[in-house]
Amino acid sequence: MSSYSGRVNPRERRAARHQPPNPEAETAPRPRRRKAPITVEQVVDTALAVIAAEGYEALTMRRLAGALDTGPASLYAHVVNKADLDELLIGRLCAALVLPRPDAESAPAAWREQIRSVCTQMRDQYLKYPGISRAAFAMAPTNLEILRVSEGMLAILLAAGVAPQAAAWAIDALLLYVAAYCLETSIARQRSADDDVAWVVDRDELLRRLTALPAETFPHTTSHAAELTAGEGHDRFDFTLALMIDGLAHRQ
Repeated sequence: MSSYSGRVNPRERRAARHQPPNPEAETAPRPRRRKAPITVEQVVDTALAVIAAEGYEALTMRRLAGALDTGPASLYAHVVNKADLDELLIGRLCAALVLPRPDAESAPAAWREQIRSVCTQMRDQYLKYPGISRAAFAMAPTNLEILRVSEGMLAILLAAGVAPQAAAWAIDALLLYVAAYCLETSIARQRSADDDVAWVVDRDELLRRLTALPAETFPHTTSHAAELTAGEGHDRFDFTLALMIDGLAHRQ
């Protein structure tokens, strides 16, 4: 029990969030309060709004408290720490994903596209909120929505005949790649928005710099500069995702 009489501490609140819903508890009467308290949903909504407007790097507990018109200490009645908030944010994004239903009969033809669909949806969610995929790194999730996604991906791969260990590690690798790709994309977009450093991510400028290298020292780079700098939109993402997924066919 909490050291505060009659109250539940933040760690117990967090543990409770990671349990399946209890219908009886949802309908249980609650004591009336004179002022509506801040909810976890409001905390997450406000945090996402800050990220959408200012980027993930701007999100601190103090900045979030200011946006909620409260003090930083009051946030700890709802989240344990920044890592807990990160998990809530990624969980909210995962809740928006539509998971394909695994089908053992059609899996040989469909499972690649099903896994690609999940990864693409995750990519699109991340890119709505600049830099938010940083929150997914080094996470050992217990959030039910995050676990729902990994459970769905595991079901697809197992139905396709992928060995359980290979499937488990492949899911980790795929989601790690999606997060890294989105973080790099967010950083590149931020840089390109700054006139002083726009040249850093300019393809034509990079092509000129590569072809201007001494050919005797960089024969392959100068000869294939066009290929090294090629790709529009999510071309490279699609290529790498297909490369990873196709590699799983050898683990069946």
